[in-house]
Amino acid sequence: MLEIFAYAFSIMYSPGPVNLLAFNAGLQGQIRSMIGFCAGVSTALLIMFVIFGYGGAWLLDPVAQRYLALLGGAYMIYLAAKLLRANVNLANHQDVAKKPLSYIDGLWMQLLNPKGLMATLPIGTVQFPAEGITGIHIMIWSVLLALFALGAPGGYSVLGAQVHRYIRPVFFRYLNLLMAVLLCYVAVKMIYQQWWG
Repeated sequence: MLEIFAYAFSIMYSPGPVNLLAFNAGLQGQIRSMIGFCAGVSTALLIMFVIFGYGGAWLLDPVAQRYLALLGGAYMIYLAAKLLRANVNLANHQDVAKKPLSYIDGLWMQLLNPKGLMATLPIGTVQFPAEGITGIHIMIWSVLLALFALGAPGGYSVLGAQVHRYIRPVFFRYLNLLMAVLLCYVAVKMIYQQWWG
C-alpha cells in the first residue's frame, strides 16, 4: 500500500500546470485565495478515483490489468525521463494568475489535466485491485488520496509565498530527480506485481 502513496506523491507533487499556477499565486501573495482552488483540485481527483476505482476493476479483467500495468509502468518511466530532462523557467509563469483562482477553476483544470488522469487511472484500475482494495474501501482510499492531493497545490502556493525572493531553478532540479526516482520505483513494482507477484 506504500506504493500507492509513493506513486500518488510522485505524480501529484511534481511540477505541473496546476502546481505551477499555485506556486505563481503564492509568489503573487494570493495564498488565501488558493483554498478554493485547492479544494476544487482535490474534488476533481476524488471524482476520478471513485470512477476508476469502481468502474476500472469492472471494465478491466485481470489479463487487461496486466497489460495496463505494463503500459502504465512504461508511461511512468517516460515521465521520469521527462522530469530528469525538464528545464524549469519560472519567468514563463509570472503572468499566469492575475486574478485569484476559484474552486471551479481548480475543479475544471484538474478534470481536464492529463496529469490528473495519469494520477488516478493506474491507482484505480491497477493498484487498488492488486492490493485487494474493493467495496467501501475504494471510497475510503479515494477520499484519503483526494485529501492527500489537496496538499500539492496548497504546498506549492505556500512555497511560492515563502521563497519568492530566494527561489533558484536548482531546487526544481532536485525535486524532479526525487520525483523521477519515485516514479521509476513504482513503475517497476507495479509491473512486477502484475506479471510475477
